[in-house]
Amino acid sequence: MALMPVHNNYLDDSSSCVGFLLMEKPFFGKRSRADALKEKSPQLIADVFLYATQDGGKKLTVQPGWGCPCSLSKSKDALFHDGWPLLDAPFAPGERRRLGFVFLSGDDAAQVFRRAGKFYLWEGRFIGEAIIVE
Repeated sequence: MALMPVHNNYLDDSSSCVGFLLMEKPFFGKRSRADALKEKSPQLIADVFLYATQDGGKKLTVQPGWGCPCSLSKSKDALFHDGWPLLDAPFAPGERRRLGFVFLSGDDAAQVFRRAGKFYLWEGRFIGEAIIVE
């Protein structure tokens, strides 16, 4: 059994841990996150747009294994779910790509996002958005 942190809010660069989820095995195991994600099946598929740097997006390209908190709204009081896009290559600010996602809280988070049809990506600020296609 492993305790995994659960976050409800990311208002700045530090995370706000509000509890722990007891899991039978660690989410990624002992492999690198990028390697572990290669074996995951997507819980949903979305058309993702990373905002351009000049529009408030990230300054650096994200690499396979990268993940971020995801939210239904751009509200500071929103509930966030830890998510990982299934990247097979670097993804730069300003780019659009159709990607699978997996979430720490599993299919429950995917169902919430699927019902909403759209979610936002956070990394100290909102850096992108995703429109659900599957």
